[in-house]
Amino acid sequence: MDRLIFLHFLVIVMVSSLQAQNTAHEDSIMIISLMTKQEKCWNNGDINCFMETYWNSDSLKFIGKSGLTYGWTNTLNNYKKKYPDKSHMGLLSFDIVSVQLLSSTAAFVVGKWHLEREMGDVGGFFSLIWRKIDGQWLIVSDHTS
Repeated sequence: MDRLIFLHFLVIVMVSSLQAQNTAHEDSIMIISLMTKQEKCWNNGDINCFMETYWNSDSLKFIGKSGLTYGWTNTLNNYKKKYPDKSHMGLLSFDIVSVQLLSSTAAFVVGKWHLEREMGDVGGFFSLIWRKIDGQWLIVSDHTS
């Protein structure tokens, strides 16, 4: 009887573990697909669409070479100021180095970004903190250099 209880417990643990791994894989795929959407929005010249992946909150943090910016609206305005038209925006591509799920509602993403532009290519690195808020993955902190 003890052996049967142990085997039953072992099966439950294994099934739970597989379900957690499957959910983590699905969350990683979702984050990558949201970043692919960001690329498409940017490459269509649509910064508002690009910003849909960011947490629309005054608590959003964006850290760049100009320093720390708080808030979704301030971040949007900075993007529009720095990239006023399609020629400044160029073609964006991401190279995602890693997606690390920290919990069922938090992830850390590291990667490279590249803008191909007639006026000269630019690029760098980014680290993003994502949170699952009301069932939706959103960037809550962006450090881009």
